[in-house]
Amino acid sequence: MINLDEIKSNKYISLETYRKNGQPVQTPVWFVIKENLIYVVTRNKTGKVKRLKNNPQVKFALCTMRGNITGEWISGTVKILDQTQTNEAVKMRDKKYGFIAKIAKFLSKSKGEFFAFTIMIN
Repeated sequence: MINLDEIKSNKYISLETYRKNGQPVQTPVWFVIKENLIYVVTRNKTGKVKRLKNNPQVKFALCTMRGNITGEWISGTVKILDQTQTNEAVKMRDKKYGFIAKIAKFLSKSKGEFFAFTIMIN
C-alpha cells in the first residue's frame, strides 16, 4: 500500500481516466493530499470531467510536467465534490502551488467553473 505522505511534495500525477469505449486517457494534473485523499482541481468543461462522470474508476502515477511516468500506477475511485468542498480544494491547491496557481486560474477561465474531486485508493 502506498503511503500518500511519500508523494505529497511532488508536483504532478498522471491521471488516467477512461472514455466510454474503455480507452484510457492520461493527463498530468496538480494535486494536494489531505486526510489520506488526493484532491484534484480542474475546470468543468474539460474532457477529464466528462470521462469521470461516466466512470469514477481511475489510475494515477507520479509524473513529470509533461506526463512522463516516474512512479507506480495505483488504482483509485473518484468522488466529485460539492461547491463548498471545491472552494476548499482550490484554496489548498493555491497554497501548495502559489503564484503559478494564480496564473493557471487566469489562463483556464475559458474552460468553465472550478470542478474538484478526490481520489481514494482502491
